[in-house]
Amino acid sequence: MSAWLLAATAASAGELRALVRDADGKPLADAVVVAVADVAGQRAGRPATPGTDTIIIDQVNKEFVPYVLPVEVGTSVNFPNRDNIRHHVYSFSDAKRFELPLYIGDPATPVLFDKPGTVILGCNIHDWMIAYVYVANSPYYAKTDAAGTATLAQLPSGHYKVRVWHPRLAGAEDQTTKPLAVTDEGVVEASWQISLTPDFRIPRAPVPGQAGY
Repeated sequence: MSAWLLAATAASAGELRALVRDADGKPLADAVVVAVADVAGQRAGRPATPGTDTIIIDQVNKEFVPYVLPVEVGTSVNFPNRDNIRHHVYSFSDAKRFELPLYIGDPATPVLFDKPGTVILGCNIHDWMIAYVYVANSPYYAKTDAAGTATLAQLPSGHYKVRVWHPRLAGAEDQTTKPLAVTDEGVVEASWQISLTPDFRIPRAPVPGQAGY
């Protein structure tokens, strides 16, 4: 890409800073903020090409890491097992059904997530192991940190519908949608306060000196 085109792309890009809280006003980590352009042509300024890199969900100390992984449709994810015991990774979710039978180390091939939606991961051997792959229908997304904040950078100027998802979101994801306009003149800030369902995760097997969930 030529220097003038790079400069033009940077000049026409904006930034969205999102804050997500729970119903009690506490910062919420592991929420995915997704911005979908109202005009199809805005995708020309996409920040990355899906599928160029393989993303990783580790299995460490009998846990999936990270707990929530947002990706774009067309992204491949690898599931290395760092433990010294075998895991059996699977998903029965409509967005992606797959199984990686008992193994240690790296599986033979990554898993391609080719449909938008939420994919719940589990392990047939360890019932408490659970994680989520959120497959976005947009290249513009970010996950909130412990402070409940997420930044979507390099957004082409234009109008977006921005929504929030969380593993424990109460109600429909579409109900969180906000229309926002992004320009190249500064940072757009937006906040959400969402209700959560109870945490249904199965407590992990007890380990001496360690607490469960």
